[in-house]
Amino acid sequence: MDSPIRILVVDDEPDIRNILHILLSSRGYTVEEAENGRAAVDRVRARSDFDLIILDIMMPDLNGVDACGEIRKLSAAPVLFLTAKAQDADKTDAFTSGGDDYLVKPFSNHELFLRVESLLRRYRVYKGKGDSPTVIDTLEISREHGTVSKNGIPVDMTKTEFELLQYLIENRGRAVSTRTLYENVWHEKFMPSSANTVMVHVLKLRKKLEDDPANPTLIRTIWGKGYQVD
Repeated sequence: MDSPIRILVVDDEPDIRNILHILLSSRGYTVEEAENGRAAVDRVRARSDFDLIILDIMMPDLNGVDACGEIRKLSAAPVLFLTAKAQDADKTDAFTSGGDDYLVKPFSNHELFLRVESLLRRYRVYKGKGDSPTVIDTLEISREHGTVSKNGIPVDMTKTEFELLQYLIENRGRAVSTRTLYENVWHEKFMPSSANTVMVHVLKLRKKLEDDPANPTLIRTIWGKGYQVD
């Protein structure tokens, strides 16, 4: 029997936490709450088996972006930012800190469930894939375990980063457009701002995997076409 899906909801507004708790519980999820970023980090430190973390940005003591950075040191569970901050710079900060998705308030229940189910599917289903690790130069990528090591040393990656890398590897030797990457990794309709989301995640992968991120040899940019792993 599968273990219950556990979601941590983090927001300094009690009414929002309560609404999210009711909505998510109605879908059968086990929901826990934290009233600010500091409490969220403490909660994840106490139990690291959350399957998803829904995180506001504007909170006292420790904001959501900084909290996400701390949580990434403790857990690889996907992080969905749920916030009123809608500027591209805010989204870039959120993704750079380790976030996996971003939903702007106000939002529809339908949109919330789509994002939640997509992140959970990617996080849980990929754990069950069984095949031999992929080796590229000094990297070893295990789809079965969702892990990457470089020179035998584990590389800390979010699930979205791993899926992006895995998709590029599955299309090795072929330039993949930003639109194709976004729609197949994020499973959402491509919008003008989506290109920035892909770019930020590619930059994060390069920082973690390339010997010289400024001159990448693993994930190359093919101008006018997209990104390519050789």
